[in-house]
Amino acid sequence: MNIAIIPARGGSKRIPRKNVRSFCGRPMFSWPTAAATPSGLFDHILVSTEDADIADVARGAGAE
Repeated sequence: MNIAIIPARGGSKRIPRKNVRSFCGRPMFSWPTAAATPSGLFDHILVSTEDADIADVARGAGAE
């Protein structure tokens, strides 16, 4: 079983809330998830975060 673990902190010092900010039309965090999902390399894509908003965005992008 192959698992991708994507860490996503909620507290960025340079760009506040960067993981949920829009970048080219979608939240910044959705980009690595969108790359990992169709690659076919991973059985599960997990997100490690302490932030509820990031967790919601991750679930919406297909991560667990």
